[in-house]
Amino acid sequence: MKSLRLHKLVENLVVLVVDNNPYMRKLTRMMLMNAGVRAIYEAGDGVAALEVIRGLNPDIMVLDWDMPVLNGPQVVKIVRSPGVFPKPNLPIIMLTSNAERSRVREAMRLGVHEFLIKPTSPQALRDRLLSILVKPREMMQFGDCYVPEPRTIGAKAVAAA
Repeated sequence: MKSLRLHKLVENLVVLVVDNNPYMRKLTRMMLMNAGVRAIYEAGDGVAALEVIRGLNPDIMVLDWDMPVLNGPQVVKIVRSPGVFPKPNLPIIMLTSNAERSRVREAMRLGVHEFLIKPTSPQALRDRLLSILVKPREMMQFGDCYVPEPRTIGAKAVAAA
């Protein structure tokens, strides 16, 4: 019963994939389709992503770090502006080909829900989607950043790397 309910949740998701590389968008789209997502929209840059968010109200955004015009971190900063941007609570999965710890920390500080290294696997992407659906985290103001609540294990909060 639980897996059927999860399948329906995934099936009804509206996901926005943002990457300047058309091949990576196609690859991510195929992985999402194989995971059961039916409604997938694409944007080739950060400006187009902001327009899609305003117009289509996606449930989750899969966002590349490195893009021209507005890069991934700049898009996150704009989206995570309560009172200014219409959907500041949008769950974001950040993709990057750079696995430096400082980049992971920066993404978490900016308010990214999940982080994946390119090339990612279908299972890793599916796991991140399910994490967002099964264990949603409320957004909170932390200093000058608007971020998801820290994950908890038992009664202890897990600090971001």
